[in-house]
Amino acid sequence: MRRRIDPELTARARQLRNNPTPAELAIWHRVSRYRPAFTRQLIVPPFIIDLACRRARLAVELDGSQHIDRALQDAGRSAYLARLGWRVIRLWNSEILSNPDGAAEYILLQAAECLGGTHPQPLPFREGRARTRRADP
Repeated sequence: MRRRIDPELTARARQLRNNPTPAELAIWHRVSRYRPAFTRQLIVPPFIIDLACRRARLAVELDGSQHIDRALQDAGRSAYLARLGWRVIRLWNSEILSNPDGAAEYILLQAAECLGGTHPQPLPFREGRARTRRADP
């Protein structure tokens, strides 16, 4: 029986998912409760995306110091994912750890933009309305 995804790639994704970095945890705890759903360590052969929103086709790469000397490889990886229809954003672990709420907000805004953006003037939620009394039974 032929598998669609290499078992070694699946095992590596599982290992990464079970041993997250502090930056991955900081972001995951902030975006996991929002919709559209995000997933960690998504396999897009031959790569594993750190954090992804499938519906928005948004790939979030969380780069640590090991990526300083890999700019060319990372650019090739981003280009490959872009050809498959993914929008790739990269954040440095140090940026995430210094401002996790800002990083999470940036990711959520990018996901919203990929899905067509948010309404420029959202409807007010009961602002300025006079309260009406209910008829007593």
